[in-house]
Amino acid sequence: MSEAGTPPTYRSGTQSVPASGAASTLEERAAALAFLQKLAAEVTEGTIDLPCFPDVVVRISTALAQPNTTAEQVVTIVGAEPRLAARILQTANSAAFNTSGKPLTDLRSAITRLGHEMVHGTAISYAMQQMQNEASPRSIAQPLTELWNRSITVASISRVVAARTKVSADEAFLAGLLHGIGNLYIMARAATQGAGLGADHAWLDLLVGWQASIGKAVLESWGFAEEMCEAVGEQGDHERRWKHAAGLADVLIASLILAEALNAPEPRAVVTEGTSVFLTVGLKPEDFGAILADAQQQISLVHQALAA
Repeated sequence: MSEAGTPPTYRSGTQSVPASGAASTLEERAAALAFLQKLAAEVTEGTIDLPCFPDVVVRISTALAQPNTTAEQVVTIVGAEPRLAARILQTANSAAFNTSGKPLTDLRSAITRLGHEMVHGTAISYAMQQMQNEASPRSIAQPLTELWNRSITVASISRVVAARTKVSADEAFLAGLLHGIGNLYIMARAATQGAGLGADHAWLDLLVGWQASIGKAVLESWGFAEEMCEAVGEQGDHERRWKHAAGLADVLIASLILAEALNAPEPRAVVTEGTSVFLTVGLKPEDFGAILADAQQQISLVHQALAA
């Protein structure tokens, strides 16, 4: 984090930024850094305040993070929010999950069909839509949409990559969906507290250094398993070394790198220099094309399943 707090020299093309622009940029950066430091201190102390995030989704997140949570308990929590219950039924009856063509009409059967990870994903999707509809975070509606689209991409790739390892594909999918929860937290707090996101360059480079650790703290506060929290917290560790079998963090890191390639124009190139994670998960460059093609199909299905 300390590196993220060191103001860099900004340039535009080959020309230096004018003095007044540089001063403004540094002021914005200093304000952004102070705000992020405040958030980091709060989450370290266990004070998690995610404004405009439906309370029912936090309750579901906390419940689903516990291994002994029963289906009946999940039904009770989801049933308290009719709109979320309707979304879960819709998702369970989508083409992605209703391969039998038999529609479900009761919530318990829908939750059983989807499984806890996908119920969680549906709840997060519902929460982000609700946030976008709130007046206070309207300014971050577009960044929220971009974050959710990226989360679906990373989640879908994570599921494909995990299938080639001993890591649970469902857990990998959920890790992909939740990898940007730190960004979500930062944006929501900035919008509701009047901090503003400022100029893009004042925030985006800082978010890279802060969002993972803040995201980890949010998941810890919700009671997620240590492996899930560690995966989100270590997502940027491209120099990670691991002597044992691939873990959830390795799958997530590899998937994030592959997601960057998927979003790039053809011909796509996967940047593997400076990282050994692909060796850890057992992937070779010749595997990347098939993984991305498979993931693209899943991305489309997941978008359809989670459509508002």
